[in-house]
Amino acid sequence: MLVEKNVPLQSSNTFGIMAKALTLVRVGSEADIAAVLQDASLAAQPKFVLGGGSNIVLTGDVKALVLKVEIMGKRLLRETDKAWIIEAGAGENWHELVSWTLQMGYPGLENLALIPGTVGASPVQNIGAYGVELQDRFESLDAVDLTTGQPFTLNAAQCAFGYRDSVFKHASQAGEAAGAQALGLAHRTLITRVRFSLPKQWKPVLGYADIEKKMLQSNVDKPSALQIYEWICEVRKVKLPDPQVVGNAGSFFKNPTVSPEQCADIIQREPKIVHYHLADGSVKLAAGWLIDACGWKGKSIGNAGVYEKQALVLVNRGGTSNPVTGGEVMTLAKAIQTSVYERFGIRLEPEPVVV
Repeated sequence: MLVEKNVPLQSSNTFGIMAKALTLVRVGSEADIAAVLQDASLAAQPKFVLGGGSNIVLTGDVKALVLKVEIMGKRLLRETDKAWIIEAGAGENWHELVSWTLQMGYPGLENLALIPGTVGASPVQNIGAYGVELQDRFESLDAVDLTTGQPFTLNAAQCAFGYRDSVFKHASQAGEAAGAQALGLAHRTLITRVRFSLPKQWKPVLGYADIEKKMLQSNVDKPSALQIYEWICEVRKVKLPDPQVVGNAGSFFKNPTVSPEQCADIIQREPKIVHYHLADGSVKLAAGWLIDACGWKGKSIGNAGVYEKQALVLVNRGGTSNPVTGGEVMTLAKAIQTSVYERFGIRLEPEPVVV
């Protein structure tokens, strides 16, 4: 185990915010976690788990012990009559895993192509795109309790998945029974490996305008998984900035859900509002449309800006030489929240973790 001091984190967060970890340990195996927890000085410190840095806003140097997850490996773990069970290390790049599964003939993750981040972060956020969420393909995961050092495994029900939500985003409640990991795992868990159940009886998930447009352009009415993957990569490259070129954290706000009555009231005032009816009867509103309607697309506060092609994305306009600060990002985010609330009565919730 190598303990590093004052480690620059600008290249370890996709916003490109300049900050450093006062203390950092690279976790390449479960043994590295055990070594940290057996070291009295390290075990006593607050801990911050860092994956690909694609869903965080750093507002200063990280004083907590940074555990940089670099557990690698991907494989076909086993097969059932209905599915291939794929296992991947938490440090694997998410998009590279999606590409690998398709190359190996295991469809099912194609709608989630080009989502930035690592495999270990995917269940935390319950990532989703184009009609598929992580929970739809999830089998189980392995993790370590950073307070006790005990390894454990969770299935989908125990992860309590919701829209961009999971048990890993909620703290334990007072009075919780000792060892009841499934009741709140924020700030106390490091995910080591994730397993996915990819269906042998694969069916394409379509129905989104971008995909339907590609189907019409290509004159293809029954696309393969690889075709859908390629289309989604093309769409995302046009709509969203590459973090390697323009620093960003992807979609900055969650799409809010409202009741049918609330939606009808907004439609009376804003007939063109983009909305989707959900199976539970609620209605999802497009946060990017709300932000754009408030005039924020292309605007900036300091070096934090709203992307010209997609108002849901906040970007680093200062590049690497004069990078945006976490304070500028959050000032812009709060100004957007205020505008949307004043016009629509809706409170937008940020997706990234603010550190």
